[in-house]
Amino acid sequence: MAIKVLYFAGLREALGTSGETMELPVGITTVGDLRTLIAARGGKWAEQLAPTRNVRMAVIQLMVPAHAPVKDGDEVAFFPPVTGG
Repeated sequence: MAIKVLYFAGLREALGTSGETMELPVGITTVGDLRTLIAARGGKWAEQLAPTRNVRMAVIQLMVPAHAPVKDGDEVAFFPPVTGG
């Protein structure tokens, strides 16, 4: 399953990228699973996407909770709670 992941505002700056295309391994079925997978990279990824950090998530431009499903072709965005212009 391939998805597009976008990082906005402070996350984009901290991670050094605005996004990526990912092929998800079997078992990654929710936005929360995806966040955990990305955080498992360690370093800045673990710091910025840690479960204790307040990070908002959206799938196809709709705000979602961590248990929201992801499917092939989705666009998933991660961003801090307050994002400026």
